[in-house]
Amino acid sequence: MKQEMKPFKKNTAYFEISKSKVLSQFAVVKDHCDIVSYSSKTNPKVAGILESGIVGEKCLFSVHLVNELENITDCSRVLFLAQAWSNSEIEYLLSLGVTKFAVDNLNDLEILEEYLQSNLEIKLDMLLLRLKLRERSIRTEKYFVFGMDSSLINQKVKKLRELKQIGQLGIHFHRKTQNMSEWNYGFELSEMFDDDFFECIDIVNMGGGLPAKYANTNMKLIGGIFEKIDSFRDWCDGRKIKLIIEPGRFIAAPAGRLITKVIAIDGNTIMVNASVYNSDMDAIIVPVKLLVEGEVSKGCEGAKQYVVKGVTPCSLDLFRYRVYLKSVSVGDELVFLNAGAYNFSSNFCNLGEAEERIVE
Repeated sequence: MKQEMKPFKKNTAYFEISKSKVLSQFAVVKDHCDIVSYSSKTNPKVAGILESGIVGEKCLFSVHLVNELENITDCSRVLFLAQAWSNSEIEYLLSLGVTKFAVDNLNDLEILEEYLQSNLEIKLDMLLLRLKLRERSIRTEKYFVFGMDSSLINQKVKKLRELKQIGQLGIHFHRKTQNMSEWNYGFELSEMFDDDFFECIDIVNMGGGLPAKYANTNMKLIGGIFEKIDSFRDWCDGRKIKLIIEPGRFIAAPAGRLITKVIAIDGNTIMVNASVYNSDMDAIIVPVKLLVEGEVSKGCEGAKQYVVKGVTPCSLDLFRYRVYLKSVSVGDELVFLNAGAYNFSSNFCNLGEAEERIVE
């Protein structure tokens, strides 16, 4: 007879999410646009903090899947980014009070157009068409490029503008979040569209977010990014177009700390009671590397170089390949900073999800 296995209890890592930091990061962003739409996939807990702490139209929530709607109380503040939807999904979203949509391909747009033609009483507050901008990155075949060509959007926008069922009409495009360079979006759009097109639209959504500070990020460039955004906002103002920006990482990351314990030290390798697979999948996917509280620069007196490894047997389970710390012992807390964005987990090795604790 198989003996019942009792669970072995270990101290587990957890996140702290700061309400005040969420709200202060939001305050920084809102000065550079007309409307902020927080991307809820970045961290759903942060969406809850913003919804209760930020009142008014200046804070919307970009949502990609119906599953995410459980994190939002007021669905009138949702900007739903459609992907392979159907009439039944459109009806469901409308029944919840979602009336703002972004569509990124012709098939989904035609489904919506047909639905509106069959339901003339339906009113949409906002409809955005996603524009395919030229990618300025190495062609790795790793990334899917979303959006429709400018010629198609030009044609569709001028037709949609005639529909009284649609309130605000506009375009949406995407910039890579951790991209530290910006281009002249006003110039690019002017090259794609004529003046009549800009007369037809009310809103431009510059999606994709703003960068956050990590060990492998040069944040000295953030000022230049905001200058480019401000310049683009002026360009939009001159055409009576409102600017939406979609920060997720910029708001969520600085608000989060990952609190771990050092459970072993072997030479220059520190092992903590967490894994990137249940706390920091970003370290593998993007990859960005979290800062460590108390880390110092190379050459600092008394500093030693360490590798910080997670608990799984995977060789990719690395929080930091190289970090300099002065004094570390087994049992110490090791705190990772700017850890509030994309802190989702997997079930690899039956890892449990790290708890998120909201603090003031």
